[in-house]
Amino acid sequence: MVNLKEDFNNFLFYLEKVRGYASSSIVTYDNIFKEVLSSCNYYEEDQQLILDITPLRLENINNSKKTISKKLSAIRSFVKYMYEQQELEIKLLGDSVIKVPKTLPKPIDENLITEILNCASPTEHLIISLLYGLGLRISELSTLKVSDISAQWVQVVGKGNKSRQIPLLESLFKEIQKYRKQEHPKVFLFEKKGIQMSSSQIRYLFSKLFKKSGVKATPHQLRHSFATHLLQNGARISDVSELLGHSTMVSTQIYTALGSNKKLNEYSKAHPLCLRDSK
Repeated sequence: MVNLKEDFNNFLFYLEKVRGYASSSIVTYDNIFKEVLSSCNYYEEDQQLILDITPLRLENINNSKKTISKKLSAIRSFVKYMYEQQELEIKLLGDSVIKVPKTLPKPIDENLITEILNCASPTEHLIISLLYGLGLRISELSTLKVSDISAQWVQVVGKGNKSRQIPLLESLFKEIQKYRKQEHPKVFLFEKKGIQMSSSQIRYLFSKLFKKSGVKATPHQLRHSFATHLLQNGARISDVSELLGHSTMVSTQIYTALGSNKKLNEYSKAHPLCLRDSK
């Protein structure tokens, strides 16, 4: 089992006893590593160690470039030590420029989402469930094809025609199956009289439902709620960013593809819809 604290201690010992670093430098490194230990993820995947420092980067987003550079330098030195001295394969995630928008849409409370779902028609219910359950853009939902859906995964084509797989909760798959038996969509999941529903048509149904409940909200707020609630329930930010196919949290270039079973299991443990189904 990987132990980041133990590996850090071994590295500090190496710096002090082998490289001859001054005690003040050791203290500096130790303080940086304490930050890493408190927020970052360290795990083994496909016989390779992964150190995901994305949470630390986000915590330091407003710090000076000098401070950030100093911390990154210490972390990179540790990664180099693990690779060269311990001869271990290790990959560092989050070691790039992080772009965070000045404002993000306010997430919708889980209980409010549940209340609105209870008042929805079958079509409205599925729209809300998929936007929130998969974190889709409304444009992605409108172009979602029946053939893109399997029992466990949904293949989504996002911006720039880049596709990604999103785990599909069992409850959502059953709801989709029931909807298909009632509506008989031919090509696209959401059709009206055999013709693909546009983003505007789906947005209208969304807005009408929320307005009826006295709530002003946008489809993108459900997408943001998807991300926020996953993170609040313990999902790694790198996993969430991959599921979103989105770069607002951090550049997606720094992420590696997760193993299918690992991603499915972690997603299912973290998403509020699944947590509610298990009660």
